Amino acid sequence: MELGLSTFGEIATQADGRQRVQELIEEAKLADALGLDVFALGEHHRPDYVISAPEMVLAAMAAVTTRLRLSSAVTVLSSADPVRVFQDFATLDLVSGGRAEIMAGRGSFIESFPLFGYDLDDYDALFAEKLELLLLLRSKEVVSWKGKFRAPIPNLGVYPRPVQSLLPVWVAVGGTPQSVIRAGALGLPLTIAILGGMPRQFVQLVTLYREAAREAGHDPAALPFAVNAHMYIADSSGQAADEFWPTYSALMNRIGKERGWQPLSRHHYDQLRSPQGPLLVGSAEEVTQKIIYMHGLFGNTRYLAQMISGGITHAQQMHSIGLFGEKVAPVVRELGLPLKT
Repeated sequence: MELGLSTFGEIATQADGRQRVQELIEEAKLADALGLDVFALGEHHRPDYVISAPEMVLAAMAAVTTRLRLSSAVTVLSSADPVRVFQDFATLDLVSGGRAEIMAGRGSFIESFPLFGYDLDDYDALFAEKLELLLLLRSKEVVSWKGKFRAPIPNLGVYPRPVQSLLPVWVAVGGTPQSVIRAGALGLPLTIAILGGMPRQFVQLVTLYREAAREAGHDPAALPFAVNAHMYIADSSGQAADEFWPTYSALMNRIGKERGWQPLSRHHYDQLRSPQGPLLVGSAEEVTQKIIYMHGLFGNTRYLAQMISGGITHAQQMHSIGLFGEKVAPVVRELGLPLKT
């Protein structure tokens, strides 16, 4: 199973942006040195995040790493131009020597839609059409295409071409059955973000994905599948819980206020940290066991540990990454966890 890191690049103020980007590059450099497999950056267009153009920061990471897969997490394809997305990531693939990936999603945050002039009423239709075009672009150098939301492409070449013969395109979802069925039917790798609710609740979505793939003639066992969940590791369980709580609660309550959620209590937080909960927050041993537990549920081929910053300092984050690479990854890899279909 591949093990990697993901982040949205949280910041307290826009003045912190430069420092946070430099820290992210250092975190990727450490992950690469530790032998981790993936580093993924999410796209947002808000004052509390620094990454609106993941491919730009990933290109900087490519310069200081040699083996990490470099992915978005996600690219909000619904409000983007698929031609430009393909060109940007094809260029990243050239810069990195064939390590680029696109993780495409509809977007759980919607700020990009009015910013780029799209109607939220077209939320799903935009994604479906643009995903179709992106997949065509990666398979053909010269493209003829016509759709509803973008000007047609009349037999034109799209350049540059990537190092990889087929630039990897993953679909990222948060919990929508329609989205996992679409990914399965298209035979695309899937990432499920388990950022709310208990992991067991997501098993039915994975089943839908694999059934849709099988019905469309794809082999589910051949499709990469990733789980993305929050992670923070410290030297002891209590230390990790206490250090992560202020940052996590501030994040969830800020977003929750926008979406009408109930405030997060410490009691609920501790439940999320339980052996069957979605938060991988604790000692290296606890996090290892949680990754093994989730694999038992899903049979995933990749785990992405989503880091959040803010109250978590860069030094603490680097220590957490170090424990992940030095204590957790060797044990998980030693098990040689198989894919469950």
